[in-house]
Amino acid sequence: MSANPIRGIRRKKSSLTEVKIAVLGAPGVGKSALTVRFLTKRYIGEYDHQAETRYKHEVMVDSEPILFEILDTCPKNDEELPLNDVYNWADALVLVFAITDRRSFNYVRRVKQTMLDTFEMPVALVANKADMVHLRQVSTEEGEILAKDFECCFTEVAAAEQVGQIAEVFLEVCREVLSVRRKNKQSLLDRMLGGKTAVVKAYARGKSDSALPKE
Repeated sequence: MSANPIRGIRRKKSSLTEVKIAVLGAPGVGKSALTVRFLTKRYIGEYDHQAETRYKHEVMVDSEPILFEILDTCPKNDEELPLNDVYNWADALVLVFAITDRRSFNYVRRVKQTMLDTFEMPVALVANKADMVHLRQVSTEEGEILAKDFECCFTEVAAAEQVGQIAEVFLEVCREVLSVRRKNKQSLLDRMLGGKTAVVKAYARGKSDSALPKE
């Protein structure tokens, strides 16, 4: 008797639209703090990750339940760039740097350059630690210019202080993923219907010709 409800729950889970987002950035920029802020609205300042962490959480996006799967990456140093497996897995990327660390700014630039010619997906550029302006090393204008080069949105946030603005980063990149999927689905449908239309027209012409009175 108990097995049926479990199967029902599993079917319901699998029916949710899933969006996979990889959060990339140099060590210490606040990737985990941003992710946990979005998922739980809580702020935890210190993390001691030794490996990447995956989170799953259901969120309502424009009245539609979305199952977010977020990969919180954990590079060991500034030279360790994400592997292609990360890009193949992800539907979208959130690239994070800290305004207090120019090396982290250069890191996200290198990350984007390594994937430019191979992978195309929605991207959000996020400058964290915006509350620490007295330690700023990267200007807002530099972030905006980089985002323009990346052709993506740019936001300065403070994981220690903000909730809504951080949530909007993840929600907006989710919307972009869903938009791309709808366009791809429509394009495929148009191609399929276009092929069928051509067959129908050819068949109609053939039938019409055969119906002509013979001389």
